[in-house]
Amino acid sequence: MLIFDAHLDMAWNAVEWNRDLMLTVDELRKFERQFPGIVPGDCTVTWPELRKGGIGITISTLLPRLHRKNKPLTHYQSREAAYAACHGQLAYYRAMEKRGAIRAIPDRKTLDAHVAEWEANPKGDQPIGYILSMEGSPGILYPQQIEEWYNAGLRLLGPAHYGPGPYCYGTGSEGGLNAEGRELIKEMQRVGMLLDVTHLADQSFWEALEIYDGPVIASHHNCRAITPNDRQFDDDQLKELIKRGAVIGAVFDAWMIAPGWTIGVTKPEETDVTLEKLVNHIDHICQLAGNAKHCGIGSDLDGGFGKEQSPKDLDTIADVYKVAEILEKRGYSQTDIEGIMCKNFIEFFRRAWK
Repeated sequence: MLIFDAHLDMAWNAVEWNRDLMLTVDELRKFERQFPGIVPGDCTVTWPELRKGGIGITISTLLPRLHRKNKPLTHYQSREAAYAACHGQLAYYRAMEKRGAIRAIPDRKTLDAHVAEWEANPKGDQPIGYILSMEGSPGILYPQQIEEWYNAGLRLLGPAHYGPGPYCYGTGSEGGLNAEGRELIKEMQRVGMLLDVTHLADQSFWEALEIYDGPVIASHHNCRAITPNDRQFDDDQLKELIKRGAVIGAVFDAWMIAPGWTIGVTKPEETDVTLEKLVNHIDHICQLAGNAKHCGIGSDLDGGFGKEQSPKDLDTIADVYKVAEILEKRGYSQTDIEGIMCKNFIEFFRRAWK
């Protein structure tokens, strides 16, 4: 089965973490264990591992963020530096395209051809497809630059990440859109940039949806009803996204799957954080919707963490297929399972790019 992963920070791992993502996971783990404490725990994602797991399409990000022990240094101190970092990451994707490892998917025609190629030959050596997104908006110098980024291939924007941002508020902070933020959303609407509401603080979430009436996704989000914190969506937010035809990607970061996880302290083997519990979030959204058309996979694996902060029954991203097995045991139909694993996101983009 072809799998679609709606959130992977591939260029950030390659450029910020200095990872050769053409290595196998085993090779990269062996190399990085020589340098304990420099990178997060054992990596779970490389391009070969995606292919091994049948993950033929991703939403891959530009992430204008550092990873530093001192939190103030984690954020770029200027939009200009963040802009430059995003272009550096974009250059990585372009280089990987030239190598033949990946393929940009900017429109419906390319998407349809890519899906047909993967479905016809799932074990082939064709490129892995990626739709370009930006997580957080410090890399956008001013709202009218949205068009420039669209012309550079960017197709989705999540205006927020962690904390206050230049245009709005994100996870762990409270507040709405500022004047530039409202203009940013209007520019997205004008040029056809799709909105990813992931990480938006509650007030920013509702204000963005008041302005933006185009296609919306939540690339990597779980449910506040199961794991209560502001990183998750409450049922009213989920219902609004369902009404808008959105697809919500289930995120594999352990602290978002079940309550009681302390980042940097809790270990997978000490808990019962499993893929089965991740599926509880998928099922919750399906029950709210009355169907399985609004759920997908948005793993965020190696998004600043490794195996040490993943479900205990997942070793690498190649294990994502286990979600399909759990859904089957719970009585989901083959059609619904295929939707959740890939087709819901594929159909979302077909509609968005009609």
